[in-house]
Amino acid sequence: EPRRLEESLYDLLDRAGADLNFEPSREDLDLDLLLARRDTSIEFERTKTVLAALVGVKDLRLEDMAVRASAEPLFPEARVTDAKGGGVELVIEANPSVSEVVAPGVLRAGDRLHPFGAGTRFGKAWERLPFHRSFARDAFGELVGKLIPELERHIKVAVKTSRLPGRQTRLAPWIQFEVHTVEEGADVLARLVYGDPPVAHVDGGRLVHLGGAVPHRDQALEKKLELRLRDELNLALDRRVRFESGDAARFLSDLQSFDDGRPAGKRAEVEDRPDLAPRLESGDADATDVGLVFDAVGGEGKHGGSVTAEAVVAAWRQGLSLVPLPGGGFANVPAGWLERHGHLVSDLLAAREQNAGRTPRAALAVLGELCDAMDAPAPFGLDRLRPLLDDAPLPASLPARFEGDLRAYQADGVAWLLRLRDAGLGAILADDMGLGKTVQALCAVRGRTLVVCPRSVIHNWTKETSRFRPDLEVALYHGPNRALSDAGVTLTTYATLRNDIDVLCGVEWNVVILDEAQAIKNPDSQVARAAYALRADFRLSLSGTPIENRLDELWSQMHFVNRGLLGGRRDFADRYEKPILDGDGAVTARLRSRLRPFLLRRLKRDVAKDLPPRTESVLYCELDDAERTLYDSVRASSRADVVRKLGEGSNVMAALEALLRLRQAACHRGLLPGREAATSSKVEALCEALEDAAADGHKALVFSQWTGMLDLVEPHLEQRAIGFTRLDGSTRDRGGVVDAFQSRDGPPVLLISLTAGGTGLNLTAADHVFLLDPWWNPAVEDQAADRAHRIGQDRPVMVYRLVAKDTVEERVLDLQLRKRQIAQSALSGSTIESGSVTREEILALLED
Repeated sequence: EPRRLEESLYDLLDRAGADLNFEPSREDLDLDLLLARRDTSIEFERTKTVLAALVGVKDLRLEDMAVRASAEPLFPEARVTDAKGGGVELVIEANPSVSEVVAPGVLRAGDRLHPFGAGTRFGKAWERLPFHRSFARDAFGELVGKLIPELERHIKVAVKTSRLPGRQTRLAPWIQFEVHTVEEGADVLARLVYGDPPVAHVDGGRLVHLGGAVPHRDQALEKKLELRLRDELNLALDRRVRFESGDAARFLSDLQSFDDGRPAGKRAEVEDRPDLAPRLESGDADATDVGLVFDAVGGEGKHGGSVTAEAVVAAWRQGLSLVPLPGGGFANVPAGWLERHGHLVSDLLAAREQNAGRTPRAALAVLGELCDAMDAPAPFGLDRLRPLLDDAPLPASLPARFEGDLRAYQADGVAWLLRLRDAGLGAILADDMGLGKTVQALCAVRGRTLVVCPRSVIHNWTKETSRFRPDLEVALYHGPNRALSDAGVTLTTYATLRNDIDVLCGVEWNVVILDEAQAIKNPDSQVARAAYALRADFRLSLSGTPIENRLDELWSQMHFVNRGLLGGRRDFADRYEKPILDGDGAVTARLRSRLRPFLLRRLKRDVAKDLPPRTESVLYCELDDAERTLYDSVRASSRADVVRKLGEGSNVMAALEALLRLRQAACHRGLLPGREAATSSKVEALCEALEDAAADGHKALVFSQWTGMLDLVEPHLEQRAIGFTRLDGSTRDRGGVVDAFQSRDGPPVLLISLTAGGTGLNLTAADHVFLLDPWWNPAVEDQAADRAHRIGQDRPVMVYRLVAKDTVEERVLDLQLRKRQIAQSALSGSTIESGSVTREEILALLED
C-alpha cells in the first residue's frame, strides 16, 4: 500500500507490526533509510551510495524500463589533439556508452545505471560535456605541467599530438635571482623556476615552458618558497626591486646565505666579486698622519677602486660579506683578515674620528701593530714610543732646581712622564695612593702650568711645590677677585674651572695637570667638558683610583690626556666596556695593551716595601631592640620604594639612592627625619674603640659620608674626654686643622667627612682609621684610609669598617668587592664575571 513519504518502513513496522502485506528485505530497509525524507529528490552526493545499495535488486524499473544498478562508475574521456595555428585542443567528453543522464550523478548505459565517475573533480559539469579548450604554444607548459597531471588523477587523457613537449616529474621548484649592479646599487628580480638550468618558470601563477621536458608543478613547495622569500629577504616574486648602496650590500650578503631551494644544497650565486686588500696611505702634511684604505683586487666584475676602512669595518660588524665600491659594483669583505686584525683597524678609525680625521700620535702604537700585520714599514715617529712599548729602562732627568730625593720607583715614573711629555703625548699616573704622585708630576712641569685639584689639596700643592721646586712661582686662581698671572704654576679648583672655562681655555698652557682626576669621571659633567677643552702641550692626569664604579670613568681620563685613543664614548662602550663586563678576557687584555704606554700604576705592596703593613678588619655591632624594630620598618618601605623606581625605569644608581634611609637606620636613628636618639649601637662601639686607641697612644681618623653622623659622635667624645678636631666642607682653615692633628701634641681623633677629607691629605700621624658607614664605592673608602697609609708612615695602619650585623651594610661589602673587580680587570691581569650591578642584586640588598 502507498505510504506517506515522511514515514520510514521502521515507522510502519512499529505502528502496524504484522499487518503489513509484505515482508521487507534487508535491501528494502537499507534503501528506506537512504530515501526516507519529506521530498522525492536525492542529493547529487548521495547517488553513488544509493546505486550501490540497489546493486542486486532484481525488480528495478526506470519508468517502464527494467534496469539493473551497477556500482562501477563511468568516466568521461579526454584527448589532446592538434589545432590550427600550431596549438593544441583539449577535449573532454562523455563516455560513448552513456545513453542519457538520468539524474544528477546517475548515468544510463543501455539497461544499466552507473554513478558519475570523477564527480569530486567535475561534479555536475558532466551535464555540459563535451568541453573544448584551445592552447597556444606559450601555454603548453601550463597544460603539460599542471592541467594534464591534474586531469590524470581522475580520468585518462589521450595525447594524440606530437606538438607537446615531454614531461619531467622529478624536478623541484627553486627561486632564481636576476641581479644587475647599477652604479652603487643593485636591481633584483626573483622568480620561481624548474630545472637547473631552468626549463620552465612560473609567471603570474602560470607555468611558462622554456624548453626541454615540462616539469610537473609542485604548488605546495612553490608556496613555501614564496613565503621564505618574503620572510627572509622581504621580496615578492616577479617584482623587480632597486637597492641602493648599503642596502644593496646587505641584501647581496643575505642572498649568499639564502636557501633558494635548489637541489643538492646549492645556494644563490652572485657574480664573481673582487677581494679587498688593506693599504696604508700617508697624509701630505704630517708623516705621522697615516690612514687605511682597502683596494679592490681581482674578480671578474667591471668595477675596481678603493673603499674606505670605515665602510669595510661597518660592513664587517654588521655581518655583511659585501661592500659597495665607489664606482659601482661590490667587493668581498675580507672577513678572515678582519677577524684577526679588525680590532686594530677599529682602534685606528676611532682615534681618527675623535681627531678630525687625522691619526693622533697616541695611536702610533696601534698603527705600528697594523704595519706588522700588513708587513709594512713602521710609521714615522713610532721610534719615540718604542722604549715605552718595550718596557725599556728609562733614565730620569730631573729639573735643574729640583730639591729632594726620589725613591727608585718615583725616578722611573719621572722618566716615563718626561718621555711622554717630550713625545707630545699625555699620561695617566695612577700610582696607589700615598706613593708621591705630586712630586713626580712636579718633575714634569715645564713652562706655564695649570694644576686643577680639589680645594682640599690646594694647600698641599703649595707646600709640595715650595719644597721640591722652589724655582717655580705659584699663583692661586680661586676665590673672589681672581685674576690670571704669568706664574710658573697656577693652582685652581674644579669648580673654578667649570665656572671660568672661557678664561682658562683661552690660554695656551705648556702643561695641564688634573689632580684627583676622578673628578672628571662623568664625561657628561660640565667640569669634564671644561677639562677636555683646555689647551696644552702636555696633559697629565693624577689619580690613585682611575676607576671607581664604571670603565667609562677611565675612558674620560684617557679622553682628556690622549683624545681618541679609546675612540668615542659609545664606541668604547660597545667594543670594550660591554665585552669586559661580560667576562671577555681577550678584550680585557687588548684594553690593557692599549693603555700600557700611557698609564702607569704601581701599588704600595710592590714598590714601597718599607711601608708598614695595612690591616683591614670589620667591627660588627648588634642593633638593640628599638633599633632593630625601626630598621625592619624602614627596610619594608625602602624595598617598596626601590621596586617602584625600578618598575618606572629608573637606573641602578637611582635605585641605590633609594636605600639611603635604610643605611642611615643602620648607623643611628637620629639621622632619620623626625627621629631622635641619645646614642646608637654603632656610636657606642666606635667610642669604645677610640677610647682604647687613645689610651695606647694611637691617633685615629674617623670618616663618615654624613656630617650629621659626625655631629652625633661629637658629644660622646666630649663625655669620654677624648680630644678631637674636625674637617668637613665648612672648615675654613683646612691647613691649620691638618697641621694641628699632625703635631705631636695634637688631639688623638680627627673627624672627617668623606667628601672633604677623602683625597689629597697627608695624615700620617694617624695609624688607626675608622669608616663609620660603608659606601657603594670602595675606591672612596680606600682613598680615605690612605690618608694615613702613605709615604712617611712608620707604624702599621689599622683600618676598621663598622658594620651593623644583619643589615644592608653586610651586603654592601659584597657589592664593594664586585666594584674592585671592575678596576682590577682593566688595570691588572685579572678578569671578572660581571662588573655591573643588576636589579636583582639591588633587591637582594633588602632581603632578610
